[in-house]
Amino acid sequence: MAAEDSDTPRRRMDPRFEALFAEVAPALYAWAELRIRPNLRARLDPQDLVQEVWIRGMQGFTRFDERGVSFRAWAFRIGKNILMEALRATRNDIVDTPGGVTSRMLALERVPQDVTSFTQHLAREESVRAFLDEAGALAEVDRMLVVHCGLEGETCAQAAVKLGISEDAAIKRWQRLKAKLRAETWSRAILGAE
Repeated sequence: MAAEDSDTPRRRMDPRFEALFAEVAPALYAWAELRIRPNLRARLDPQDLVQEVWIRGMQGFTRFDERGVSFRAWAFRIGKNILMEALRATRNDIVDTPGGVTSRMLALERVPQDVTSFTQHLAREESVRAFLDEAGALAEVDRMLVVHCGLEGETCAQAAVKLGISEDAAIKRWQRLKAKLRAETWSRAILGAE
């Protein structure tokens, strides 16, 4: 992700940002695949969301303070904001252009070609596909526990409120799911360290 194409203004890429982003990108892409519902896909593609996180993250990296929050949580917050913007635009039905929200809301023309290639690779990455297959086979509550607790890093108490289940039920289900998922070879790339 270091080199930029000739149509993109030259920026000094912080190698630390690049390394941190590469580490969190598989989880961010998997999260986008699970979070972006089919009715929104025509307006916001998971690869586009990850690319927009890269743009906004790179622009704001000088303000990132690892003492306050992990890079993963910071990147996911950016992703959630992008998703919320797309949902608001859809709800308000303000998009009548052929390009949809993605072309108006996101600044994807600023994404270097190597970042685009990187996100295309993520879409085909075996570990990401295996995770998505596993998550897709789960019951809705379990899948959303994986999203909230495993990817977004929320507590079981926070997830329980969103899912309308008791905290104890969320804790038990998440412990069972986490043990099952951690047994898979791809789990560290997607779920991160404990």
